[in-house]
Amino acid sequence: MAEKFTIYHNPRCRKSRETLALLDEKGINPEVVRYLDNPPSSEDLKLLLAKLDLPVQAIVRKEEKAYKEKYKNADFTDDEWMRILSEEPKLIQRPIVVKGASAVLGRPPENVLKLIK
Repeated sequence: MAEKFTIYHNPRCRKSRETLALLDEKGINPEVVRYLDNPPSSEDLKLLLAKLDLPVQAIVRKEEKAYKEKYKNADFTDDEWMRILSEEPKLIQRPIVVKGASAVLGRPPENVLKLIK
């Protein structure tokens, strides 16, 4: 049985829609997690970051207004960032696509091709 794909998706985001369309084009029907409606917990974020092999700061959307207004010059620990991202999921880079023990950011959407073999 093939490993399932999961996409942390924001339907209002063009890159997220493009990534979902690319998966569909490749015949992949992923589980779609609308993370703005159902934010990941800090523990979920730890698991995602391990699969991405990235530090938490790498998935923070620094161009968001909330980041610029509240967090830009602050110095937070990784655990604090995970709590912040869980509370303000709009600050999470999107989309994130997971397959088994691996994950990629769908920026650009072609990054997901690394997960398709």
